[in-house]
Formats: sequence, structure tokens, C-alpha cells
Amino acid sequence: MADWKIKRFWKAAEAVAAGDGWTITLDGRPVRTPAKAPLIVPSRALAQRLVLEWDAQEGEIDPLSMPMTRSANAAIDKVVPQFAEVSELIAAYGETDLCCYRAEAPEALVAQQAEAWDPLLDWAASAFAAPLRVTVGIAPVPQPEASLVALRQRVAAEDAFALTALHDLVALSGSLVLGLAAIEGVLDPDELWRRSRIDEIWQENQWGADEMAVTSASIKHAAFLHALEFYRLSRPHA
Repeated sequence: MADWKIKRFWKAAEAVAAGDGWTITLDGRPVRTPAKAPLIVPSRALAQRLVLEWDAQEGEIDPLSMPMTRSANAAIDKVVPQFAEVSELIAAYGETDLCCYRAEAPEALVAQQAEAWDPLLDWAASAFAAPLRVTVGIAPVPQPEASLVALRQRVAAEDAFALTALHDLVALSGSLVLGLAAIEGVLDPDELWRRSRIDEIWQENQWGADEMAVTSASIKHAAFLHALEFYRLSRPHA
């Protein structure tokens, strides 16, 4: 059977107010998600970005060229119906946060980890009353329950669109603290990404860069920046 692909059938896409949010219309007809839910986003800024993606389609629709639309669809179709599960999944990273696990040696790497991660842990302890323990090696270290509760509450306070972004920020970096720092604007996103890769950068400097690893890191870096941009665009005041 032929693999039928949807072709552009509309002349103009438009962002239209819809209740407390914004929807996208194609020649006046509202767009729906793959699960057939109304595609309603929290901000005009995000809606306008989606309009640009829809207007850029020529001939066959290419979902891969519509990253903001795909993220919005994920928020509505996947995160909304599983909000509690997604929130808990993200918060669980606090139990084994990247920033808490340090190398035993060499001394230069230990110093770089401390320089990169100690300020982020200090920030989390102050901002969320969530101090986390640091350990050497990879054996799990139990974290203070009060800190984990505070971090779970912080994550659960976000909406579905923010959780969609935060999930990717945390999963890509391996750190709940770093992901929260990204959406809070604590540091430049490129600097936060660099801090998530202290160990990898060390290995590259010692043994040289592997082409496949560099390509993979570049793709993840772009995804990290996309997730943060999606978060910022999705804020209701944006």
C-alpha cells in the first residue's frame, strides 16, 4: 500500500485567540494535534512561531521541520494526560543528580567539577531550600527527603508546556538542578550546557574528540537550546 503523505492544502495560517490561549487556523480552520485535541498554546508568541512553521511548508508537510509544533503536540497529547507521572519522572533526577557525583581523580578534573557544579548546588539549596549531598564515585548517595520534596513541589508547580521543556532539559543534561537553572535563567544556556559536559570535555581534551561523539553532542546541544526556547515562548506573558 502506498505511504500517503499530507500535502499543503491551505493558503494562510493564522494565530487566533482561543479562551485563555491561542490556536492556529489554516484558512480559518483550527489545527488539531495528532491525537485530535485542539492545538491551543498558552502564549501568542508560541502561536506565532507555530504559524511560521506551518506557513513554511511547501508541498508535502514535513513534521521534522516543525519542532515547535511537535513540542506543542507532545505537551497536549502526552504530558497533559500524564502530568503527575511526567512531573515525578523529572523530579526523580534529583535523587541522582549529575552535579552530586564527583570523580576521585585526577585533581584537575575534580577541581573543574567543583567549579562548575558547586555554585549550581548552592543556588538550588538557596532557591528551593533543597540542599543536596555530594559524593565521590558512582555509588548512589541518599538525598535529604525534605530536599526531594521541595524539588518535586517545584517541578509540579509548572504547567504541561513547561514540563515538556523541562523534561528535555533535564534528560539531556542529566541534572534536575541544571534544568531548573536553565528555565530560571541562572546562567547563559550555552554555559549551562558546557557545565553538563565537564566529564566529556575532559575526556576529549585528554584523548581527542571522537567524530560520532561530537556529532551526537551537537545534536543534543541543539535539542537543549530548543527546549529552553520552547519554554520561554510558551510562557503566558510571552
